[in-house]
Order: sequence, then C-alpha cells, then structure tokens
Amino acid sequence: MCVRRVWSPPGPCDLARNLGVLQRGPGDPAFQVGADGAFWRASRTPAGPGTLRIARTGAEIEGRAWGPGAEWLLDGLPALLGADDDPSVFVPRHRLIHETHRRHPGLRLIRTGLVLESLIPSILEQKVTGVEAYRAWRLLLQRHGEPAPGPAEGMRMRVMPDPRGWALIPSWEWHRAGVDAKRSSTILRAVRVARRLEEAASMDLAAASARLRLIPGIGPWTAAETLQRSNGTPDAVTVGDLHLPGIVGYALAGVRGADDEAMLELLAPYAGQRYRAARLILLSGRVPARRAPRLAVRDFRGM
Repeated sequence: MCVRRVWSPPGPCDLARNLGVLQRGPGDPAFQVGADGAFWRASRTPAGPGTLRIARTGAEIEGRAWGPGAEWLLDGLPALLGADDDPSVFVPRHRLIHETHRRHPGLRLIRTGLVLESLIPSILEQKVTGVEAYRAWRLLLQRHGEPAPGPAEGMRMRVMPDPRGWALIPSWEWHRAGVDAKRSSTILRAVRVARRLEEAASMDLAAASARLRLIPGIGPWTAAETLQRSNGTPDAVTVGDLHLPGIVGYALAGVRGADDEAMLELLAPYAGQRYRAARLILLSGRVPARRAPRLAVRDFRGM
C-alpha cells in the first residue's frame, strides 16, 4: 500500500543538490533518479524497510512511500529535505563563499535520522577510491540486502541488511566485494552495537561524534561523513580527507598543499557552520589543478 504526503518548503529547495549527498555512486541500489526526475530511496527504518519517492509538484514536494517503514519515512520527509536547517544564520566572510551562497539559495543540509545507513558506506570509503567503495556497497546490497518495497522492486532497488544480516556476511563475501579485513571488521563491530549508534541521531555534534568514535576503526573522518547526513550537522567538517584541505586552502588563501590544521584555521570564522562553508567552497568549482595521477583502483579479491 502507498501512503502520501505533500510538503511545502518555506523557501528554495534544490532537491538534486541536497539529496545527491545520499547517493553512493551511479549504481547505488538504494538511491535512484527516475526518468521523470523523481528521487527514490530504499531505507531500513526503525519500523522496517521502506521505499520513498520524492518529486516536485509545482511549489510543493510530494512524498510517496511503501513498506513497513513508509509512515516513518514520510514523517521525516521535511527533515530529509532540510526543514531543520537554518541557512539564514550563515554569514559569508569571503567573497568566493558569498557569491556561491548567493548562487545556490536552495542548498539545505539534510537530516535522515538514520546513522547506520550513512555509517556503513562511509566505512567502505575509508582510504580507497570512490570506484572501489561504490562497487563494494553495490555488491553487498545486491547479494545481502532485500528487495525494496513497492514499485522500486521492479527497479531492482535494495534495502541494506539489518544489523544481524551484516553480521552474518561470511568473510569470503567481503573479500569478493573488495572489502579488506580492516573495514569489514569495523562494520562488524559497529552493527553489534547498532542500537546505541542510532541514538547518536538525536545528539549534538560533540556527543554524537564521541559515540561513533568509541568503535575502533571509526575516526574523525568517518564520524563527520556520517553525521553530515544522519544529523544534518552544519559544523561537521571533514577532517582527515585527502583532498578537502587542499581545496579549502586554494579557494580561500590561494595556497596549495594545505593540511588539516591550515584548513581549520581558514574555516575558523565559520565556527558552527564549517561544514556548510566547505560545501559552498566545493560548489564554487575553485579547485587546484591536479598535479598527481589518480589513485589506482586496487582489487582486494586478488590478494
């Protein structure tokens, strides 16, 4: 059965830009964009698996949902689309950020309220190329997830496994998906305390980050990447990233090779809003030219 909700955003809302951070690669089985431009998500909610279709109808946004988690997904639709975000408190301190902020009035920081859904793919992305991480996520959901409820089943969308399902994936299946023992072990440690980790969705940034980082293998980078999506935290700047410090340093100071310390110093005027500032810098397109070859894609299956 399909349930429906219509929501009117209080201001501009860029669906593609805002929801795009949830897609893990072009072949993500849990996130698709239909031929009509509608956005489809398959999620495992506290009420069970559910599928959510989001589409704009004039000035309103319509959500349709299927499965046991349908009502939960529709209840969270405004937060998912940035209703809890307040960009008006953001004060640009650099011309580049000011112009980008002006050009993208529909940018909102979304909040899914689902920690594990963002944590597991973030762990898969640790210290590997995006291609490797997206492939692992795709294969694991295809082999160990379940069909998404409603019309999405015909689209071959999948809902990620529940904590027990993740725990039952045998070692050779992780290997087949190209996931090394360090990352798979981190995921297994996380799903054993899934309920405690999901509680982080209602915590402030410091408490939520501390809760996640109690798990060996989850550091500042993984915690920030998770909480940006699950909590919509505007200050969850990604520390420990291979590229972001250099991009921020080049955009705001014209210097190459900035490290985390330099990045945080440059973002200090945006305390409380550093993640939003970083998003705007990335949207500006002002990035340094690549001087080194891309990281090679490694095939762990042959190791």
